[in-house]
Amino acid sequence: MASLAVSRLGRYLLTVIAGGMLAGPVAAQTDDASLAAQRAAFKQAYAAASQGGDSWRALAGGLKDYPLYPYLQAASLEHDLQQVDRPTVEAYLRQYPDLIPASDLRRDFLQELARRQDWTDFVAMYQPGLGNALSCDALQAQLAGGAKLDFNRDLAALWAEPALPSACDPVLQAAHDQGLLTSARLWSRIDAAAEAGKAGTISGLVQWLPPEEAESARNLALALNDPAAAVMAAKQWPDNVRTRQAAALALVRLARRQSGMADDAWQSLQSRFHFTPGQRDHVLNALAVFHATDFDDNALARLVNLPASAQTPASREWRVRVALAEKNWQAVLDAIAAMPPTQQQDDEWQYFRARALSELGRTQEAQRVYASVAEQSSYFGYLAADRQNAPYALCSTSLAADAQTQQAALAIPGVRRAFELFAVGMLKQARREWSQALANTDAQTIQQAVILANQRGWYDRAVFSFNKGDALSYYPLRFPLASQDGLVPQAEQAGIDPSWAYGILRVESAWMSDAQSGADARGLMQLLPSAAAEVARRSGLPWNGGDSLYDPAVNIELGTRYLAQLAARFDGSPWLASAAYNAGAARVKQWLAARDLLPPDLFVATIPFKETREYVARVMYYSVIYDWRLHGNAAPISTRMPPIGQAYGQIDPPNQRKALTCPAPVTAAAPASAASTAGKPVKDVAH
Repeated sequence: MASLAVSRLGRYLLTVIAGGMLAGPVAAQTDDASLAAQRAAFKQAYAAASQGGDSWRALAGGLKDYPLYPYLQAASLEHDLQQVDRPTVEAYLRQYPDLIPASDLRRDFLQELARRQDWTDFVAMYQPGLGNALSCDALQAQLAGGAKLDFNRDLAALWAEPALPSACDPVLQAAHDQGLLTSARLWSRIDAAAEAGKAGTISGLVQWLPPEEAESARNLALALNDPAAAVMAAKQWPDNVRTRQAAALALVRLARRQSGMADDAWQSLQSRFHFTPGQRDHVLNALAVFHATDFDDNALARLVNLPASAQTPASREWRVRVALAEKNWQAVLDAIAAMPPTQQQDDEWQYFRARALSELGRTQEAQRVYASVAEQSSYFGYLAADRQNAPYALCSTSLAADAQTQQAALAIPGVRRAFELFAVGMLKQARREWSQALANTDAQTIQQAVILANQRGWYDRAVFSFNKGDALSYYPLRFPLASQDGLVPQAEQAGIDPSWAYGILRVESAWMSDAQSGADARGLMQLLPSAAAEVARRSGLPWNGGDSLYDPAVNIELGTRYLAQLAARFDGSPWLASAAYNAGAARVKQWLAARDLLPPDLFVATIPFKETREYVARVMYYSVIYDWRLHGNAAPISTRMPPIGQAYGQIDPPNQRKALTCPAPVTAAAPASAASTAGKPVKDVAH
């Protein structure tokens, strides 16, 4: 990816910097070589600057006109922050007032000044809007100067936050000492923290409550931290407003974890406490929904009998899912009919309405509903199209390059910095520069900048820039084919469908090669280092540590092998392997043990985890899009969803592949910069 970016970026970036277009292949080659040399020198100088001191200057002699030169001194100052003085930082800020490294340096130096408790310099450099921690540091500076706090002026906005950084602790203590933290204010924040599930905030506020109220706050914290212990303790609590609040919260939290235990606790506590109607509804809803996610024998009856006041969109949809799990088709229709009209119109529920009508022999009604759903470019739209043997809906628009607008985009300094940061592998910084540079530009400039980014291999810019409205129709940009990363040959060598591998990659990382999850999954296909090491061992591939997963070629090579190994555990089935990729193979095995007789579309709809249900749907949908991108048509989505226990066969006869066409008439002129391949975009609900 980087080598491709080097040659292409040189032809655009240097011409803008020089102020004119350079002619001839010799000039282009010279410019490419010069820019490549600058990038190499910058990397070396940046590595030195990141170690502090001034040694980087000797390595940056030829970089003063290079767009990323300001990043060098900022890196050195950031490393030496504990020794840097205010004049040095202010000199940098004056030189580069609008640059991202300057705003970062100001924020970080303010944090250092707060650590030093150098409030004079802090006040001189402070600017509002830099986050809660620095807001609290500014209040500490105010207190250090002898000023008093005013709750409405100084604390009201912070007080509304359910959790605050530790920098706020001295300020809150001062507010208490001034008598500003009344019981009413403390309880308003405790209630907000309870709503947000922040037990730590509640525990921190208990110390300032009167003794007779502190126990009630501790009960709320217990309900959040250990709801099972809370419902046991609640049997000894007196019945008052605060104990009812804690008991109801504990019951709801326990229902999510252990619905049977929550049921027993509800039976014993509902007669002990005079719960409000809202609290009763909240508990009844939680019990019904989480018995449903467990698919208990009486789950459907619970949901049907749930009082109207206790129903929510989640309880209504779970009424459908439980009925689907039971293949109770009349109950499916009744559950969908019980939804509000706006919820009913979701393509998922319309698809299952048609499914139920068909199963009940109401074929003509079913076909009419299927036809309506099949007009959508979505997972359910494509399932519906398969039920009708109809083509898939896809209204795709190709953006035409506009050289003049591209030059204007490249004339924006932040765009130039963004492309250079991408080229030298500083991807997080590149995205920040991009966002800041294009925040207030027109749609056409953004479109052309995305085209340039795509040419350089910076594919995630299209994914994040074209994520709503008519821009969803830019499918070729939103679903790129990165041949230089080797996905197609690697998938074929692994024995899996390349379109499916592309679908997994697109859902997992949205083409961010430096993506890293909270669980430490890394790179394009979001592999855990431990899993990748095992895949490498089993496949006889080299393993160079977790950081190698940020190399797209390495990530794809190991990711496709991992997909193949996972698919082998589920008869090669892409849809089940996709579920396992997201939720874990063991979890999918548990679901199969309970509901292995369901058809694939019903099984996916009854996956207990919302994230995994939507994940499988997106991967299957994206697989169709990528099949179309690779071949101009697509294997039916149902071919990737064989029945449970049936081996998956990748090869499909060409005459069974589907066309993707736009069913909507052209109702409006395409944008001036767009060459439309079809009409008005249909709804894309899986982007």
